[in-house]
Amino acid sequence: MDASLAGFIRALRVAGAQASTAEAIDAARTMALVGFGDRASLKASLGVVLAKSVEEKVIHDRVFDLYYSLPEKPDDPDQDRKQDSAAQEGASNERTGDAEVDALLDLADGRQGRDALDAALRRAAGQAGVDDIRFSSQTSFFVRKMLAEMGIAPLEARLLERLGQASAEAQAEAQALGAARDLLQRQARALVEQRFDLFGRPATENFMTEVAVRRPLGRMGPPDIDRMKIAVARMAKRLAAKHSQRRRIRLHGQLDFRRTLRANAGLDGVPVNLSFKHKRRDKPRLVVVCDVSASVAAHVRFLLLFLYALHGTVTDLRSFGFSHRLQDVAAPLETMPFDDAMELILREVGGGATDYGRAWVDLRDQHWDCIDRRTTVLVLGDGRSNQTDPRLDIFAELADRAKRVVWLCNEPEVRWGSGDSCMLQYRPLCTHVTHCASAADIERAIDEALQAYA
Repeated sequence: MDASLAGFIRALRVAGAQASTAEAIDAARTMALVGFGDRASLKASLGVVLAKSVEEKVIHDRVFDLYYSLPEKPDDPDQDRKQDSAAQEGASNERTGDAEVDALLDLADGRQGRDALDAALRRAAGQAGVDDIRFSSQTSFFVRKMLAEMGIAPLEARLLERLGQASAEAQAEAQALGAARDLLQRQARALVEQRFDLFGRPATENFMTEVAVRRPLGRMGPPDIDRMKIAVARMAKRLAAKHSQRRRIRLHGQLDFRRTLRANAGLDGVPVNLSFKHKRRDKPRLVVVCDVSASVAAHVRFLLLFLYALHGTVTDLRSFGFSHRLQDVAAPLETMPFDDAMELILREVGGGATDYGRAWVDLRDQHWDCIDRRTTVLVLGDGRSNQTDPRLDIFAELADRAKRVVWLCNEPEVRWGSGDSCMLQYRPLCTHVTHCASAADIERAIDEALQAYA
């Protein structure tokens, strides 16, 4: 029971359900109480203990049905012919005389019952470590390992021996042995493929997602975009859990003498009620200024997707986009589906020649009041201003007015300052400048920005 439950909880975690150790202990107690007699009651009971949301309940039900059931018996178009031949060969109930080979023949023929074959397959799967499968290319390896654990070697040796003999009796026995081996192989493959659906496919998808997270955003294909939406949501959830701590942190051990004496004035100054010094954490305030020209469009999409997935942690967020004139793009992002909003922003704001100086002028003239000493300004762009005035004076005023200025540049550092790039002029005025090529870089930059409020 313990091994079965441990495997089931592991499958849940691989599928994306967050089953904690405490919940696993509760599940063990539940299973001991309910037992395996009523499958529906066990499924419902474990669902109450292990699933904490509607999404996790869907995952739980799917994994339960897959984990606690055997794969359907594979169809064999030649099964009727093989059964007729095996019946003729075994009409006298005589076997090969080899105990190991005869046991496998009995399993394959169903003489020990379907449950005996199922139990043998499960036992062999456990001994072969089939639950460790990660890629579909490992299927044949684990099938062969399962058959070896079931003792297929004597059967195959006898099959080869009989195939080398020309007598009708030897050929009939070889046909029966071959049919048994094929059936065991199909059953083992079906079980391995089921285990791959449980443990391998989610692991493979997670691996491909991690690859996509580190892939340059400008070189992503359609499959990577779908994976990235899942990855960004996962990253945002991780950052929210990290930074959603109590804003007010008490510093135990640093006694506030004045407040303590004042609080105990009515007790003759006896310090019955102690008061400690504390500090308050500012709530994260972010102003995001994005160059939405074609060269930066892919990076803008994922930065804004990331930030809006953090809406529970970053409650004060202003987003601006520009190529020539600066515009507030928060409204479409808050009122429209994200993909539709991004298409609208790139179409309406992304046209025109890039002019960073004009963008800083618009920010100062129209939105200067949204920047104060508690604000972190995130700038995403390549710093190429088409030979226009970069307005370093306004950017310096912005840097002095804000808490921090973090610049995420999609170009590598070796290209900064080349051609019409103004990055080397902007860099001394920024708190932090970093090359941002992948989603992992965006996560790191946002983490550092939020860390400033810790």
